Amino acid sequence: MTERNPTMAQIMGALAGARRVVDIGCGEGALSAALVKRGFDVVRIDPQDDLIAVARKRVPDAEVFAARAESIPLPKADADAAVILNALHHVPSDAMDAALIGGLQILRAGGVLVVVEPLAEGSFFKVMQPVDDETAVRAQALDALARLIAEAPERLERHERYEVPIRFEGPEAFLEYLFKAEPARGDQIRAQRETVMRAIADHATPDEDGFTLISRMATWVFRAA
Repeated sequence: MTERNPTMAQIMGALAGARRVVDIGCGEGALSAALVKRGFDVVRIDPQDDLIAVARKRVPDAEVFAARAESIPLPKADADAAVILNALHHVPSDAMDAALIGGLQILRAGGVLVVVEPLAEGSFFKVMQPVDDETAVRAQALDALARLIAEAPERLERHERYEVPIRFEGPEAFLEYLFKAEPARGDQIRAQRETVMRAIADHATPDEDGFTLISRMATWVFRAA
């Protein structure tokens, strides 16, 4: 299967040969659903009960645990692979190292931990920044990854940066996207509306019916000993 989504292509490239995959920080289960569709045996982990409930409805048959990334309730050597997609920067900074180590510990020998993180750069980030400035937490996630690499450089199999173009039909569609992703942003979206409009004018690439923003991303693939 040719993956049209750049992030999914990154993940699937790393999961070759895996069967049992743990989705750490699964949220509403979009990645889990995609993995199940592709034939993987998926285990889901997330600390938020409301997101877990949505994930259960999305893929009723996959295992799911309400737990934090730094305390995964699975035995050692239980899975072939684990994925932390857009979630490490949401882990408390003092628990990020434990989340990464825990992700490796649940893997069988030769298993892979795939970490995908958004970077604090690119036009998407600049336009989102007035509503939700993740500069600090994204930097903390990169620091945690750098510490893991420094402690065991032989574990790092691959690291890539890439870009994801995201098209919107107009400013209202972008604001709706931000709200749906995180309804708690509602007050900030309303307060920063004009600032966001100026940021779109400054950073987006327009077309006849809308505009495109670029999200800059990075992938790390670690191999368990």
